[in-house]
Amino acid sequence: MAELIADPFRAARLLLHLRQEGVTDPLVLAAMETIGRAAFVDAPGLEALAFEDAMLPVPCGQVMLRPSATGHLLQAMGLTREGDARVLLVGFGSGYMAALLAQLAGHVFAVERFGRLADEGRARMARLGIANVSVSQGDGLNGWAEQGPFDAIVLAGAVETVPEGLASQLARHGRLVVPVAAGPAQTNLVSVTATGEVAGRHPLFQWMPRLLEGRAQML
Repeated sequence: MAELIADPFRAARLLLHLRQEGVTDPLVLAAMETIGRAAFVDAPGLEALAFEDAMLPVPCGQVMLRPSATGHLLQAMGLTREGDARVLLVGFGSGYMAALLAQLAGHVFAVERFGRLADEGRARMARLGIANVSVSQGDGLNGWAEQGPFDAIVLAGAVETVPEGLASQLARHGRLVVPVAAGPAQTNLVSVTATGEVAGRHPLFQWMPRLLEGRAQML
């Protein structure tokens, strides 16, 4: 667990930046202050950038989202202090967002299209002592119906339109958070209810990587 603990001075500087970027939810900020992003950086020599608001490379040609984008996604989910929510994360990647969600929810179910990232992610979660995250390889845009219903579902990458069918895996009062691409440098964070109604739309003035459909046959 010591590997997970963030450098307090660098974390404080990052939190100040996140507040300036509009991430103000105290539970989200507490999680991001606690969990060190460096524990999820695979590329040698880039650990020093873990506390910068920058995207970082992940194996299989993927990227770790900027902390500000991650914070906005978590904030849009509206998770409460009870910490017993069942959450679906579409796009596991490095595991950083899953680790943050593990601080906010009772259990996190993550779907990752690349087998390598799913396998390495399970090993990383075990090594870091995070026991409330389950990872499966598959097409995350199809969800994980066997583990539903979920109190919240979040996509870790942008799509063109809100995926059909994911809202049906929400619990009655659940929320689906979808980053919808709105141009070369803007993404709209769209919140959808279990009935498929749009409950909110929040512009995020930065680019986010596209979330691909399907299950990768290699890697």
